[in-house]
Amino acid sequence: MDTTMKPTFDELDAAACYALLDRNHVGRLAFAYSGHVDVQPVHYVLREGWIYGRTSLGEKLQFLAHNWSVAFEVDEIDALFDWRSVVVHGGFYLLSPNGSPTEASRWQQALEALRTLLPATLTDDDPVPFRNKLFGIAVQSVTGRKATTTQDYHAS
Repeated sequence: MDTTMKPTFDELDAAACYALLDRNHVGRLAFAYSGHVDVQPVHYVLREGWIYGRTSLGEKLQFLAHNWSVAFEVDEIDALFDWRSVVVHGGFYLLSPNGSPTEASRWQQALEALRTLLPATLTDDDPVPFRNKLFGIAVQSVTGRKATTTQDYHAS
């Protein structure tokens, strides 16, 4: 008897996509510049339609200042044909506590969200103090796919 199950592929609904984003905290930020595409891993927290993260000054921010449209991907991989993947498209915004009232409020929301992941964020005990620039990705669309070899498996 053949015990190997063939994989099935399917779309994740919006609820499953957001659940995957919410339970993970490392994703990949993809952005285009000068005819090239770059992908960089970042820590993040999902809150109310925004993905919040932090970074340091560098070329990435210079490129994103000119083209704020980004993609963001998070995967959960259990095996070759047992995985879930979510892709977010949205706008990248560098946040500042000294900007407009709306921007300062968004910066505070980002800081509070990031402190749920790393309470020392932007304090004297911060293990990565050079990552002192907070950003938000305004989620515009979310899509997800999954592969499974287990018939009763439901990603949520």
